[in-house]
Amino acid sequence: MPTTLTARQAEEVLDRLAGAFLNPVRSPVLRTPAEEGLEYEEVTFPARDGVPLEGWFIPADSDRLVIANHPMGFNRSGLPTHLEPWASTWGPTGNDFEVDFVPDYRVLHEAGYNVLAYDLRNMGLSGAANGGAVTSGRYEARDVLGSLAYAASRRDTKDMAVALFSRCLGANATFAAMRQDPAAFEGVRCLVACQPVSDRVIMGRVLEILGVGADRLDDLDRRVLVGTSVGFRDRPDAEWARHVRVPTYLYGVHDDSLTEPADLERMFEVMDVRDKRLAWVRGTSARWDGYLEFQRRPQPVLEWLSRHVPPGAPDRGQRSVDR
Repeated sequence: MPTTLTARQAEEVLDRLAGAFLNPVRSPVLRTPAEEGLEYEEVTFPARDGVPLEGWFIPADSDRLVIANHPMGFNRSGLPTHLEPWASTWGPTGNDFEVDFVPDYRVLHEAGYNVLAYDLRNMGLSGAANGGAVTSGRYEARDVLGSLAYAASRRDTKDMAVALFSRCLGANATFAAMRQDPAAFEGVRCLVACQPVSDRVIMGRVLEILGVGADRLDDLDRRVLVGTSVGFRDRPDAEWARHVRVPTYLYGVHDDSLTEPADLERMFEVMDVRDKRLAWVRGTSARWDGYLEFQRRPQPVLEWLSRHVPPGAPDRGQRSVDR
């Protein structure tokens, strides 16, 4: 049960949480594809607005490409939540173990997919932008658009069939990018969206867990607005999923201590596409288990990808949308 805080302690927590949106601690890129025996290329490319993004390209002998977009505070390699300060930050929520995304890339590579994984702005090794503020996908959408443009510009990937694997902030940013420039997704065959979330949902739960109380959510929102110029109402939330126009596999932890099932269910409801699926990870309340689900039980996602991005798939300009 959360501990009730003093008024001063509650104010300190609110300030600290707001600061996480303004100047988040960058997590280090501690893993590389070499640890899983993968050859890879260090790459850099611009976001839609010119911010330099750093990433890896992992080649495979195929005409299929998966672009990976990571959660808030993470980077392309994951998050070392077993180390400080991330252990203290996330430990109270039950997420005190490392998330390593590199095994995901091995699974995708072995299934025959090229992989492009990169750090979103203000995270990992990518450039700083927007005063360092994290905007829950609103401006990170420019990174998603930049990754698509980069894939289209490379001689070896420009004709590949593309799928997106977007987690949390990466998924919110994908929704925002689909709203901002729908035409940029004409070459995208499908989306795997892991645990996108509405700020007011997740931050309300965090406030409860930390003993401040969800009734202080508006106080947090005001701090975020003052610090970043972008309050919660102007950030991607469940309603932004209505801009999705590609087949989408949506999944998350059903009993996630940081969210509510209704948030994902609303996203699934408003997605304007017939070919969609909502799947739940059960038996845990740790959000991080949702991020690790693919490497533990990859088959459902691999089957989805195989159906929409089969070997010898048509080129980028020949995707059909089932709506």
